[in-house]
Amino acid sequence: MSKKLNIGLFGFGIVGQGLYDIIKTKDLNIEIVKIAIKNPGKERSLPKELFTTDRDEILNNPEINTVIELINDTEAAFEIVSRALSTGKNVVSASKKMIATYLNELIELQQIHGTSLLYEGAVCGSIPIIRNLEEYYDNELLHSISGIFNGSSNYILSKGYLENLDYDTALKQAQILGFAETDPTMDVGGYDAKYKLIIAAAHAYGVVINPEDVLNIGIKNLSPNDLQYAREKKLKIKLVPVAKELDDKHVTLFVLPKFVNETEFLYNVEYEYNGVTVQAAFADQQFFFGKGAGGHPTGSAVLSDIAALRYDYQYEYKKAKGVNNLQFTNNVEVNIYLRYEDEGLVEALEFEHIHERFYSGSYKFVIGKINLQKLIDNQQRIADTKAFVAFADQLTGVTLAAEKL
Repeated sequence: MSKKLNIGLFGFGIVGQGLYDIIKTKDLNIEIVKIAIKNPGKERSLPKELFTTDRDEILNNPEINTVIELINDTEAAFEIVSRALSTGKNVVSASKKMIATYLNELIELQQIHGTSLLYEGAVCGSIPIIRNLEEYYDNELLHSISGIFNGSSNYILSKGYLENLDYDTALKQAQILGFAETDPTMDVGGYDAKYKLIIAAAHAYGVVINPEDVLNIGIKNLSPNDLQYAREKKLKIKLVPVAKELDDKHVTLFVLPKFVNETEFLYNVEYEYNGVTVQAAFADQQFFFGKGAGGHPTGSAVLSDIAALRYDYQYEYKKAKGVNNLQFTNNVEVNIYLRYEDEGLVEALEFEHIHERFYSGSYKFVIGKINLQKLIDNQQRIADTKAFVAFADQLTGVTLAAEKL
């Protein structure tokens, strides 16, 4: 028998509205008691008495047993979620940055207070990847998880590759459609994808990693030359987060643009869609595909978590409790394509092996093997000199290899 959920909702933006639209079409024994908002003057489609600007009206209300957190402010979100968990309320959140940043604390709060925090909507919108990692793959050895985790950057890349739009025009279109924020750094810089990857890796490998330790290089420096090179090689460029087990002791995570070929699932994931590829020891390769952004797709994932709370569902973090604790490392060799202007950058990256080098007027690139840590050490220089870096296994025929650790 499912229990009645009395909900306090924080945030009534695109996802909050989408969630409300879905809930009102269902008979799920769920009632939204109060909605906390930031701007009381904004016109709303619902009765005024349903809204409040005082978070305590929700957090201190004993009748509300479930909190849904859908706001943009990382610190405020953590305060709301931690207070709710500490006072016996279960929580559903879609705040990937907050969850990735405070995951250790959030796991501990759940264990101390016997409450549940679910966050399917924080990772890849409508794709049920967290529940699958938690339940379906709980006893499976996972070689890697990778994919397209950010619809905004993928939309820009699709517009550039398929429609020959330049980066700035494609970005403006994404902003008009609501796929990209006014400040798009989170999306195009690979931060959004990184936070989602860190959350997924916690369930896949039992590792909780500080976001500052994980490399993320985005698509901001993409040029027409890079797209033209991809076309000539019959490849596409996608922004791909990767979590990979290197051996029985080490796992690595990074976010980089990647050249993908037509045999890969990600090749046909276009515009605002997301895709997740799981490479498993026994199940082999499996692929999840769906809309990664928008009110109704993300709202559906949030609703799935709410429905699970009616039966007191909790993440068990089984792999984090396992005996084979994996360690995170950036000491790994990767093959990259580097389009550059600054010769000093090539020297600073200390390529261990160069497969190809090209000079033609203003277009210069090098393809070769480097240590991932060198990219981290030179990340600011890469950004400042407008260099473009992409993961380039498809250009070398060499797969990701671990250093002797």
